[in-house]
Amino acid sequence: MNGTYNHTQRSPLCLLLYALGFMFLILSWVLRNEPVIEGMFLFIGVLMLFLAASFHHLKVEDEGDQLGIRFGPIPLFRRTVFYSEIESVAVGRTTILDGWGIHLSLRGGWVWNLWGRDCVVLKLHKSILHVGTDDPVHLADFVKSRLEGLNRNEHNSERQQS
Repeated sequence: MNGTYNHTQRSPLCLLLYALGFMFLILSWVLRNEPVIEGMFLFIGVLMLFLAASFHHLKVEDEGDQLGIRFGPIPLFRRTVFYSEIESVAVGRTTILDGWGIHLSLRGGWVWNLWGRDCVVLKLHKSILHVGTDDPVHLADFVKSRLEGLNRNEHNSERQQS
């Protein structure tokens, strides 16, 4: 597989966060005569709306020498993984306990998941990363092809030095 990879997974989870955000904003207006509760509900409502806008989608894309993983459209949560740091890649599934979001997995490593249980497991030099996706086969194949390309380049440079 040559070329680049760019895939965006969408989730209805943000709709729940939007609903909660608007509910808290309405409650803060209804309870505007209770200053402490009004302020607390206003803060929670704005926070929920901000988080909803941060978890609309999960975008995984090739960025040359690294794989970019970003929740968005507000790019509050993002990370990159250099292909040279990846030891192996496999299609996998998260557990029900792994759930959604960004957190440590009970099985070890990190989970970055927006929706569903399909994922690609990246074994890195120092950790494991479970990247949730609705396109696990294509993502795993793409990363494998990038790793094969790295190995070929290393082998060719070793031969040239000999």
